[in-house]
Amino acid sequence: MSSFDFDAVVVGGGSAGYAAARTLAAGGVRAAVIDGAAELGGLCILRGCMPTKALLQAAELRHNIDQARVWGIHAGPVTLDRNRLFARKDELIAEFAKYRREQLEGGRFELVRSSARFRTPHELELDGGLTVTTAHTIIATGSRISVPPIPGLLEAEPLTSDDALRGPGIPDSVAVLGGGAVALEFAQFFARFGSRVTLIQRGPHVLRDGDPDVAHELEKALRREGITVYTGTRIIGIESSAGPGESRCHRIHFEEGSGSRTVEVAAVFNGLGRQPNVESLNLAAAGIALDGNRIVTNRHQATTVPHIFAAGDCCGPHEVVHIAIQQGEIAARNILQAGSPREMDYRLVTTVVFTDPAVAQVGMTEVEARANGREIKSATHPFNDHGKSMIRGTKDGFVKLIADARTGELLGGACVGPEGGELIHEVIVAMAGRMTAAQFAAVPHYHPTLAEIWTYPAEELAEAIGAGSAG
Repeated sequence: MSSFDFDAVVVGGGSAGYAAARTLAAGGVRAAVIDGAAELGGLCILRGCMPTKALLQAAELRHNIDQARVWGIHAGPVTLDRNRLFARKDELIAEFAKYRREQLEGGRFELVRSSARFRTPHELELDGGLTVTTAHTIIATGSRISVPPIPGLLEAEPLTSDDALRGPGIPDSVAVLGGGAVALEFAQFFARFGSRVTLIQRGPHVLRDGDPDVAHELEKALRREGITVYTGTRIIGIESSAGPGESRCHRIHFEEGSGSRTVEVAAVFNGLGRQPNVESLNLAAAGIALDGNRIVTNRHQATTVPHIFAAGDCCGPHEVVHIAIQQGEIAARNILQAGSPREMDYRLVTTVVFTDPAVAQVGMTEVEARANGREIKSATHPFNDHGKSMIRGTKDGFVKLIADARTGELLGGACVGPEGGELIHEVIVAMAGRMTAAQFAAVPHYHPTLAEIWTYPAEELAEAIGAGSAG
């Protein structure tokens, strides 16, 4: 290793990259992080998890104030200071980003502010033609917003999660394209701050990787809030009139079922996903294979070149920050301990959509389990028949547990309802311990709490599968 400038170089200083660099430094190797972004921090802090949740929290607060009359509480007209709304978000993000900068600049590893591209499998070219050599590389360059080839989409100058987070403008009307987490969260955010929102999803239901019953429950709640939701569509094209800002008019032409529709709005929001940041890396010079536009990795996070690893959105398969962190740590540990490599375990993959009601999922869905030939049983319980949620007035949705039909082991769980992102952790812990439905049902739960709702489907499954599964 001593013939190289560094034992290991991490390209990208976001969540995956920082986790990898921190692990490498703790292992005592000479490591560097190369990051050429205009601002340090990564997607989660700067344009993803943290700023969106700050805005969604404000939208939920306003909605709850509007609903207070149900309890006999009258707050008067609710007004919005848009500048303050976005200023608070900016203050929070500045604090988070400052902490990440301090971590990156703390001296445990070298930080190089530059872009990087491969010249050879062991050599990276930096800005200005400088080069560094490294025994190992971890690619953690993240992702960027994808712009699919929809006629007229670019000309419509669509909003994205990046633009919408800058604020403070909130359009009078907006068509949200897509049915994933980002599209759904922003659709509800816009609606709760006064926009007329139309959501257009290509698949048969929103959240295409989840079970239909979960998706339909969320769709029902969004429609009740006044959001128009179209599913099973094909966008034909977008026509945009001339003029600046909201003086423009956009007509989205699409097919739904056997009919054609046109929606006219002041703004278009592109929520159609993200794509890996890999084009500038010159991966061919290192011999790194791609699957489409994702870097191919194995369960050790190694690419097709054994000394080069990848982590996070640039390789997938899950665009979730805690998975990116785990991948970065696994990649680093497999450099440090090459003789006993560790593998990623996706059995407990969790996703959360921070809508209201929230949607959270861990492990297998029913559709996935059956597609894999698993014999399963599932059980649900609705929040509108649960004491604490009735007291709170949060009665939308249900919880669901999926178990092996023979052993009773929990294989998955879903929650569409209040505090879904918090409640799903009960199932994560149970599945981490490979508990059966009967064992989960036997765990004491305080009354009245939201969390005790899990005991009902657990008891139903335990009874259906048999008491023997408790052993």
